[in-house]
Amino acid sequence: MSHPPVTDWETDFDHTDVAYAADPFPIWDELRAKCPIAHSDRYGGVWLPTTHEDVAAIAYDTDHFTSQSVIVTEGRPMAPAPIGIAPPISSDPPFHHDARRLLLPAFSPKAIAALEPFTRAYCHELLDAVEGQTELDAAEDYAQHIPVRVIAKMLGFPAGDADQFREFVTNTIESVDLPVEKRIENFGRLEAYLRDQVEDHIAHPRDDLTSFLLDARLDGALLDEGHVGGTIALLLLAGIDTTWSAIGASIWHLARTPTDRERLANEPELMPFAIEELLRAYAPVTMARLVKDDFEFNGCPMKKDEWVLLPFPSANRDPAFFADAGRVELDRTENRHAAFGLGIHRCVGSNLARMELQVALEVFLERIPVFELASGDPAAVRWSGGQVRGPRTLPLRVG
Repeated sequence: MSHPPVTDWETDFDHTDVAYAADPFPIWDELRAKCPIAHSDRYGGVWLPTTHEDVAAIAYDTDHFTSQSVIVTEGRPMAPAPIGIAPPISSDPPFHHDARRLLLPAFSPKAIAALEPFTRAYCHELLDAVEGQTELDAAEDYAQHIPVRVIAKMLGFPAGDADQFREFVTNTIESVDLPVEKRIENFGRLEAYLRDQVEDHIAHPRDDLTSFLLDARLDGALLDEGHVGGTIALLLLAGIDTTWSAIGASIWHLARTPTDRERLANEPELMPFAIEELLRAYAPVTMARLVKDDFEFNGCPMKKDEWVLLPFPSANRDPAFFADAGRVELDRTENRHAAFGLGIHRCVGSNLARMELQVALEVFLERIPVFELASGDPAAVRWSGGQVRGPRTLPLRVG
């Protein structure tokens, strides 16, 4: 389904528009100044708050907004609240609390630290494959592979299925403008794949996250099949798309900002602060909510079942909340960014994402300390559209 290009961002925006994907920052800046909560009739009605204050208020408000579905499409949720199709991200209180708490041990600092040697070794393996080249694509040759392999290891899925995982990401998260029936068909393929993996784990239990979920209990009962499959789908899709986008965007920034690249390479103690700043400046994720019932928010007459996008990247660039919000400062120390969301749905995998991003940058800078964009043409870097933004092509000149 091809949508007409946007000509008025205040009244007819589209977050999948190529201009929005390529460079949303001036769009957000203009809207914050003129129309801080934009509206569009596309997708059956959708709102776009752009200030940190409004994004946070909606993210924390579970009385007026449901998380039953977090991806804006032409359709509406197939799974009922409060569980939703991909718990806990699609779940509302009070169910959400226990569904989220189930996952915390698997994403604790200790559990993630145990994955760091594997992640580091794999990053080196990826760069071994391109060693000696004068050009490489940091998105296709590097960033997109790291979270795929890590999440496959966590879930106990075959590493050789990586191409399928990336296809699932494209079909589910990025191709939101497809007709509803096509999206249902695509999701059916994901469900069939996950069903096969779950059945294999039931027949052959092992020490991984899938078997953990199959053995987990809520209120004394095993999780039902839909809960297990939905949570695995969430971990597989969100754990891949968001992190490879953050890795790619960070390398893109360093490639076009040699002073930051050199500083980070020469001052490794700066890395923890730099990670937070790169996450703030290039946060990849925009979540969505649905309006529960007709409701007026800050003068905006929101209608039941309209979408509300929560652009956390725009909140992170709000000058009313961050000093020099549009400037990347690698040594920024006060940095309460919203890259991992706000409210009850703050990303349960934030420890994993931070680890993968830091390791990916450390290894890249160690192996390839000098690099730049291979082309002066901005179109050479292709950014994904939709609710997760990151470079899908990132050609670099190295050495």
